[in-house]
Amino acid sequence: MIKKIIEKIFSTPAQALEAVIEDTEKVVKSISEQKPIKKIEEYWNTLGPGLITGASDDDPSGIATYSQTGAQYGFQLIWLALFTFPLMAIVQEMCARIGLVSGRGLASNIRIHYPEWVLYTCTLLLFIANTFNIGADLGAMAKATQLLFPQINFSLLVISFTLICLGLQIFTTYAVYSKYLKWLTMTLLAYVVTAFFVKIDWFDVIKHTLIPNLSFSKDQIILICAILGTTISPYLFFWQTSQEVEEDILKGKTTVKLRQGATDQEIKQMKKDVWSGMFLSNLVMFFIIATCSATLFAEGKTDIQTAADAAKALKPLAGESAYLLFAVGIIGTGFLAIPVLSGSSSYAISESFGWKNGLFLKLKDAYPFYGVIIVSMIIGLTLNFIGLDPIKALIYSAVANGVVAPPVLILILLISNNKNIMGERTNGKFTNILGWIITLIMTAAGIAAIISLFK
Repeated sequence: MIKKIIEKIFSTPAQALEAVIEDTEKVVKSISEQKPIKKIEEYWNTLGPGLITGASDDDPSGIATYSQTGAQYGFQLIWLALFTFPLMAIVQEMCARIGLVSGRGLASNIRIHYPEWVLYTCTLLLFIANTFNIGADLGAMAKATQLLFPQINFSLLVISFTLICLGLQIFTTYAVYSKYLKWLTMTLLAYVVTAFFVKIDWFDVIKHTLIPNLSFSKDQIILICAILGTTISPYLFFWQTSQEVEEDILKGKTTVKLRQGATDQEIKQMKKDVWSGMFLSNLVMFFIIATCSATLFAEGKTDIQTAADAAKALKPLAGESAYLLFAVGIIGTGFLAIPVLSGSSSYAISESFGWKNGLFLKLKDAYPFYGVIIVSMIIGLTLNFIGLDPIKALIYSAVANGVVAPPVLILILLISNNKNIMGERTNGKFTNILGWIITLIMTAAGIAAIISLFK
């Protein structure tokens, strides 16, 4: 059944996605007369940039990292899913608040208030990291599709995925495109469902979740750094801030002056959105580690390198359903994450140079903005044809993120505490304490990632 659905999706023209979304919304609306369903619908309608940002963090590269964690160490590191949740949410909440209150994206705020050389350096490294990640994700999507349809050529799949992602970003209106991304977050539930197709000792899982356990081996430290890098990623900072601006523009706030400031209700809704998105992200991380621990680690299959490897290894251990769900999840999360990766690069570069930017703009009105997206996607596509190993691509991406994350986190903390920018919406004491702790942790992770590259 799942295979038929996938086949139908891949035979559907890109423009028909709007009709699919509309039909889905009609179904939801038709059953929303019941009170519990009505509450769920109201909650769903409050979610937006935070949900999409959190879900996009679980891209095929992240899935590969979490699968490796479970396969190599069992339940030992599953506590990281709980540990990174509040850290991730606090950072994204600061970013969202900056966008809401200042009416500008993160890069625009840095350009106006802080040294330009810092911004240009961070933006360049962000572009490099995101492009490597895009290349790895495109390859992972193609490999996952080949698991389901072995007869389809890898090159054809990679090119097709690139063109579909580009077409949706460039030729679809932001109002429709944001809905498309929002519904794609539901593909992450495939990893939650997968866990219930395998036998898991939930008492053991809960014990390891609540009681941290480390062996302090070199490989484990590097893997933890990779988890932190793929969970608290710089591209999420820029995307979250700019999406809050896009949402305001969608509401008719077309100038910076109109967008500046935020009501208590807007801040409350933003927090609900952000924390929900980050919860979903870490919940999926939790279930992927649990599934791979109970199957791959239990059977001694520790040589997992990619998300496709994990899906393939699950088939004889967890059955056809788990295998299909895992593979479908890779494809769905790729479609969700790749536009966020290329889009965040474009927001950062466009805002750095003061170019017109935003997915609400048409191609003819923002050639430089869409040009960055196109270049990033083409380079990512090319990486799959020059023999670059996807694991090496992810290592390079992790190192670039390790360099970018600490200075950008410092700038986020400075901006979110600047009364000239934020007015009365500056950080509270708890947020500041946790924010600086996160910065120190990410600095240590970045140094470890760089050291690992040269060893």
